[in-house]
Amino acid sequence: MYSHMMVGSNDIDRSKKFYDATFKAMGGREGSVDPKGRLVYLHNGGIFLVTKPIDGAEATAGNGCTIGFAMTPEQADAWHEAGVANGGTAIEDPPGVRDGGAVKMYLAYLRDPDGNKLCALHRIQS
Repeated sequence: MYSHMMVGSNDIDRSKKFYDATFKAMGGREGSVDPKGRLVYLHNGGIFLVTKPIDGAEATAGNGCTIGFAMTPEQADAWHEAGVANGGTAIEDPPGVRDGGAVKMYLAYLRDPDGNKLCALHRIQS
């Protein structure tokens, strides 16, 4: 259903430091900057972009929005640690297993340096 995800940033260099570290922690690569100045990350068939808003207004985090990345629990821990070490903020409960009733999940949450809410998620098979 989805073709890509994009978030806004007010400081592309700061965002590159954060996202390079978090993507590398989950087995991805550093992002590249396209001719329009956007950061582009390709991983497991997905595309994630970071850009200054086209309208020239200040980038703001979407209230109620969360962007989830699928990974193993080990990758989630490394992702979370790399994010906090590179300008992100740990939010919600510490990384760990959550019992959602029918499904158990390993979750870790961060806010990137611009306030976008991110989640590392691994569904635990019964």
